[in-house]
Amino acid sequence: AAGFQLLVSSFTERPKLPDNYTQDTWQKLHEAVGAIQSSISIKYNLEELYQAVENLCSYKVSATLYKQLRQVCEDHVKAQILQFREYPFPHAQKWSCTDSLDSLLFLKKINKCWQDHCRQMIMIRSIFLFLDRTYVLQNSMLPSIWDMGLELFRNHVISDKQVQNKTIDGILLLIERERNGEAVDRSLLRSLLSMLSDLQQVYKESFEQRFLEETNCLYATEGQRLMQEREVPEYLHHVNKRLEEEGDRVITYLDHSTQKPLIACVEKQLLGEHLSAILQKGLDNLLDENRISDLTQMYQLFSRVKGGQQILLQHWSEYIKNFGTTIVVNPEKDKDMVQELLDFKDKVDHIIEVCFQKNEKFINLMKESFETFINKRPNKPAELIAKYVDSKLRAGNKEATDEELERILDKIMIIFRFIHGKDVFEAFYKKDLAKRLLVGKSASVDAEKSMLSKLKHECGAAFTSKLEGMFKDMELSKDVMVQFKQYMQNQSDPGNIDLTVNILTMGYWPTYTPMEVHLNSEMIKLQEVFKTFYLGKHSGRKLQWQTTLGHAVLKAEFKEGKKEFQVSLFQTLVLLMFNEGDEFSFEEIKMATGVEDSELRRTLQSLACGKARVLIKNPKGKDVEDGDKFIFNGDFKHKLFRIKINQIQMKETVEEQVSTTERVFQDRQYQIDAAIVRIMKMRKTLGHNLLVSELYNQLKFPVKPGDLKKRIESLIDRDYMERDKDNPNQYHYVA
Repeated sequence: AAGFQLLVSSFTERPKLPDNYTQDTWQKLHEAVGAIQSSISIKYNLEELYQAVENLCSYKVSATLYKQLRQVCEDHVKAQILQFREYPFPHAQKWSCTDSLDSLLFLKKINKCWQDHCRQMIMIRSIFLFLDRTYVLQNSMLPSIWDMGLELFRNHVISDKQVQNKTIDGILLLIERERNGEAVDRSLLRSLLSMLSDLQQVYKESFEQRFLEETNCLYATEGQRLMQEREVPEYLHHVNKRLEEEGDRVITYLDHSTQKPLIACVEKQLLGEHLSAILQKGLDNLLDENRISDLTQMYQLFSRVKGGQQILLQHWSEYIKNFGTTIVVNPEKDKDMVQELLDFKDKVDHIIEVCFQKNEKFINLMKESFETFINKRPNKPAELIAKYVDSKLRAGNKEATDEELERILDKIMIIFRFIHGKDVFEAFYKKDLAKRLLVGKSASVDAEKSMLSKLKHECGAAFTSKLEGMFKDMELSKDVMVQFKQYMQNQSDPGNIDLTVNILTMGYWPTYTPMEVHLNSEMIKLQEVFKTFYLGKHSGRKLQWQTTLGHAVLKAEFKEGKKEFQVSLFQTLVLLMFNEGDEFSFEEIKMATGVEDSELRRTLQSLACGKARVLIKNPKGKDVEDGDKFIFNGDFKHKLFRIKINQIQMKETVEEQVSTTERVFQDRQYQIDAAIVRIMKMRKTLGHNLLVSELYNQLKFPVKPGDLKKRIESLIDRDYMERDKDNPNQYHYVA
């Protein structure tokens, strides 16, 4: 239903006003306004005055009333300017001490004038409230009584050029003094600046622009001066302090709109202008000394400035590459290289986590930088990482519980990931693993298996298949030995030597050079028995005995009593000779045992020149020379019953190391050849550049274009492929 509204008009006429009511009433109001402006008490009560305004408005004299009120206020405000005329206005830009005092008195005076004006306008408005709420509201062109007051104050006091300049100069002087560390009247500043804000454009146009210009000059000079005088941590600390101070200024007395341009100005002059200088002067030092809190501050400050993080990233990367290169490139540091790499990686990880807020960009660039420097020296880091793992997985590694060992292996894998020639690692790892397995020197099967699964996860099953094969061989050998023991019990003459054999599948294990030596008859007989037993089960297989890997436990009797020796097969052959006589020359021993010259010298050295001297060498000396004589040491003493005489062969020789590396290179040649043939077989015809780029995609190790070229030539010579007759850069597959 529609809503109806009933309007009732009053037909009674409004009572007429006494003739001079308007004039008398205005007189009263005028007096009251005057009393407010002079800060004396008003004769009439406020209720009565408020009512009087309402009466006048009811009788359509609002327009006149507004005009008259405006005029009275304007006259009063105009009169205020006179008190500022008597102030001296300095001509020079700089203020002397008396000027500065004058300036402060002037500011206090202008502030009092403003505070009085506001207080008066509030009271005047409360009397003329009815006028403000009716007539003024209905006329959108008219400012409210309060706004009218502001307009008058702006036009007649603050727009006066001299007053305005002196006010703003005074405010800027106070701020400058505060920035120099003096205590100033902050409430005075707050009041004056809020006055400028209230007077609309005065703050923006007259104050803020000059304030920002002065700030800019101050910090430009300060930045240049302090960059010369201070060390980087102190400088950054100062920048931080300045940013906090300016932020506090905004909260305490500046208008909020000034915050952005002000902070931007400080950041630009104290940071933005000096980014590279700060980094060149101080970053390496902070990183070398691991100054966590200073680095955190640097990162936070640089993150505030455009381009700050980018330039910090570049310097961070350079630092990692330079520092890392010093670890990797110097052969004298090889024995500590891996540990130093691990420590360095821990250090940069900690910095990224704590100082750089785990920023992805810093993490990724750190990885790239590690990869760059670690491959500056090909192959050696891979070899040393393999040896480091060996030292951790070998029995007698005191430091580690299983959890610690696991943690170390995880860290090693991270470094391993950065290496390009992983096949070098594999070759050395395989050689060391073989020693650990064959000499029963592994600290923990779990740790060995854990490392294998890490490698498999990282490089795929093909990478670890041979290593896994080695473990399988060891397991199978155990089973074979159980069966062999039973087999021996059924023999008519089982002999008095206990034989244990490990059967190693040729392709899985490192290549060992077979060495023919003269075993005694009992040993040869046992070997034959085992051969018959094994080939009876596995016909078609071929056994090749590896004398270099053999070891034995020998029982011996001395004056002091019985002992047992844990020795290599070569040491065994030498010691067994002394059952036949007490003294032999080097040449006689060589003839009898058939052990290769340098191997024999090392063996005799271990028996006659080491800690446990079972033989006496004549003449004395630490090297074995031709013509030396060796005598059985019947007076041998030792606190242990079972003595391990270190097999010198457990120590890696330089030749061994070179041959391992050479084998890797040989293996790489085969892999390159196989890859070329594979690609050509599929493509039939291919240009040189395309073939090379395809090879780079397929090969897992770093190669030089020259090496690839050599392999291509070699395959052309062997008729696997041919050059195109017209275009020498084009190849064809030869089926």
